[in-house]
Amino acid sequence: MEACGENPPKVQRDSLMLMKDRSPENPIDAVITWVDGEDPKHQAKMNAVLQGKSRNYIPGAEETRFGNANELQYSVLSIFKFASFIRKVFIVTDEQHPDIHNTIEKFFPERSKHVQFVDHREIFAGFEQYLPTFNSRSIEAMLWRIPEISDQFIFLSDDMFLIKPLKPEDLFLQNRPVMRGTWLFRPVLRNLWNKLKIKFHHGFLNHKEFQPKPSFHLGQWNAAEILGFKSRYFFSSHTPHTVNRIKAASYFKENPEVLKNQIKHRFRHFSQFNCAAFYYHLEILSGNKNFSTPSFVFMHPSGRYSGYIDKKLKKCETDPNALFLNIQSLELCSQDEQERIISWLEKKLQPSTKSK
Repeated sequence: MEACGENPPKVQRDSLMLMKDRSPENPIDAVITWVDGEDPKHQAKMNAVLQGKSRNYIPGAEETRFGNANELQYSVLSIFKFASFIRKVFIVTDEQHPDIHNTIEKFFPERSKHVQFVDHREIFAGFEQYLPTFNSRSIEAMLWRIPEISDQFIFLSDDMFLIKPLKPEDLFLQNRPVMRGTWLFRPVLRNLWNKLKIKFHHGFLNHKEFQPKPSFHLGQWNAAEILGFKSRYFFSSHTPHTVNRIKAASYFKENPEVLKNQIKHRFRHFSQFNCAAFYYHLEILSGNKNFSTPSFVFMHPSGRYSGYIDKKLKKCETDPNALFLNIQSLELCSQDEQERIISWLEKKLQPSTKSK
């Protein structure tokens, strides 16, 4: 049965509910996935998997997907600044150790012990045949396997930042995830176009390795379709995503083939599902109605018109509903543009009071 007929109601808050959500018995952790694409060891692993094939012909292998401009440290700082109730921050990497300790010590020294690195080998234990992987959709499908992670957790990429104070109930209500997004109709035309392209490349051009671009929308529809949704799907945007660990673990343990089909691709594949959408549709099937608006500002600053960055940063400051900021491909910006954005982030993320 498809639970998607009405427009999503706004999250309601109840004082007794808030007291329960703030309880130490219901901790909330955060997970950030991170990669340094310039690391020679990482590049060697990728080259071994590519076997001489050009990245240009493999969706999800683009160099920009693995670039970074040291955003990770600001993503972590934003959690400590605006969501101090978060118990731990797990940073998931592939044999890499980002140098963020000094930054955390400088701004929030009391929280440095709450940052923990998790290697891909830990979350892929028992599934090592699928490593190394360069696929965020595969990695995100395994986050619930992080040792000692809380039953309630959020996950985000290193280009996402909290920019206003959050309360636990902004993320979980009655121990159930708050889902930010909107309902959309099934992407019929996108699916039809992809089928035509596959038929043309595979049959007419004999290009058997061709696959359509693993689009953001179709990845979310794939999640809904796997779980039985027929006509509409709940589309989520570039914000931190909430997960019920127990529910995710239960589903994948009961449906191991779904998990294996998801993680077998070392690079993004058009058949994969978007993990945030998958976790949300699991919640919807179980009756969760904690819907809310996306509440984020999206910034893709490279190559934009004059004034674009200032306009986006102003929106972050003036829009009371803007809780999150997503900055994509910051490493492609000019040095001046990067410095302006980083300067704004550093000012924004200064602790309210000096840490002891």
